[in-house]
Amino acid sequence: MRVGKLTNEQLDRLILSKLKHTRKEVVLSPGIGVDCTAVDMGSRLSVLSSDPITAAKSRIGSLTVNVCCNDAAASGAEPIGLMVTLLLPPSVTEEEIDELSSELMAAAERANVDVIGGHTEITDSVTRIVTSTTVIAREGKNGIISPRGMREGDALIMTKHAGLEGANILADYIENVSAILTSEEAALAHSFAEQTSVVKEGLFAADNGATAMHDATEGGILGACWELSEASGVGLELFRDNIVVHPVTKKLCAAVGIDPLRLISSGCMLITCQNGDSMLNGLRELGIDAAIIGRAHGEGVRFSNGETIPPPDADEIYKVVK
Repeated sequence: MRVGKLTNEQLDRLILSKLKHTRKEVVLSPGIGVDCTAVDMGSRLSVLSSDPITAAKSRIGSLTVNVCCNDAAASGAEPIGLMVTLLLPPSVTEEEIDELSSELMAAAERANVDVIGGHTEITDSVTRIVTSTTVIAREGKNGIISPRGMREGDALIMTKHAGLEGANILADYIENVSAILTSEEAALAHSFAEQTSVVKEGLFAADNGATAMHDATEGGILGACWELSEASGVGLELFRDNIVVHPVTKKLCAAVGIDPLRLISSGCMLITCQNGDSMLNGLRELGIDAAIIGRAHGEGVRFSNGETIPPPDADEIYKVVK
């Protein structure tokens, strides 16, 4: 099978269709585009989600914390703690483990979460460092924001820029990257790892009228749009020219012939709401770049020129990361 996430059809047929909902405490069940579950433990709901980091060579600690916390934030929930599993190849050194754990703890401190447990193991089942993390979060004052909540006529907002996480990874994997980027541009691409958190915008949007949210991970912006449409049962019309791609990301993608709109994009949050301009202004006042990139309308996902967008396939990053 191909590397990367299962297709949505495979995920539904092979796994999701077999899940049983038997406990009344489980109030949000898994589904396409639904990255969190919520459990009623008697007061505020507990929100949980899990994510791996498998492709990155550097800045793994920051990505481990941010990517997992993002799923909780996309539900409008405040991350509280992380359970982190580290799977390390036999070639790893103590110095590398020390660097990883230090970066992990620093990222957790910035995110205001505690690392509360997990597992660490040297195993020849992996050839590079792999992390897998579960976040425990607390629902926001407006309850759970589900990707199933998008409604006809909602504005679609994207924060930051497409391919953000992917550019950071590409800068590590492309051979002779110095022939593509200046040293300043390469440093900028690597700095994108520090921008992969969407907790600030997620909590703000949840308190200010978001009907649905979804963070753009594997499959990029277009994949996230498709998953949001699938979860809510409402189509999306996208304004291609409004989707921001950083010039450094454009350079990297052009060099290896991949589409930045289908490149892993942790750090980009999709937010739907009735009043797009108000949400946009609020995000910008927080210092978060954002743009209205579409609207909820009709069926399926398409650009405003009528071009249809198919369901997500393997992320573009796997054309470079083997």
